[in-house]
Order: sequence, then structure tokens, then C-alpha cells
Amino acid sequence: MPRYEYRCRECAAVFELSRPMAESGAPANCPEGHEDTVKLLSAVAVGGSAAGAPAPAAASGGGGGCCGGGCCG
Repeated sequence: MPRYEYRCRECAAVFELSRPMAESGAPANCPEGHEDTVKLLSAVAVGGSAAGAPAPAAASGGGGGCCGGGCCG
């Protein structure tokens, strides 16, 4: 079951609740009993790569300048 993070506007407490996705927008009381809460936007970090996914391209060499490191000649 997903966990959602909420913040109480009255006492500034931040708390988490486990609830079904269908109830993610339902009102939530803070642990102190206050009703004025907001659901916080959570950032999800996903790492790794899928099997068979191409490797990221290697950075090309170059020194910069007006030609991106190439010979302007």
C-alpha cells in the first residue's frame, strides 16, 4: 500500500499515512487532531537500468572554443 506524506497547516507537523491510491486525496487529520492538512508532493528516485537498454553515450573530447574543440581551420 502506498505511503503519502501530509503537512498540517495549523501546527506544521509532517506525517505519513498508508492508504489505497483511491483514497490518496481524501482528507487526513494530523496526529494532533487538526483537520487542515495538505498532501505533499513526493519525489521518487529511480535508479539502475533496464536489461538490454543502451548504455549512455560517452562524452566526446574537446576543449571548447568557438568550434566546440574542433579544428576551425
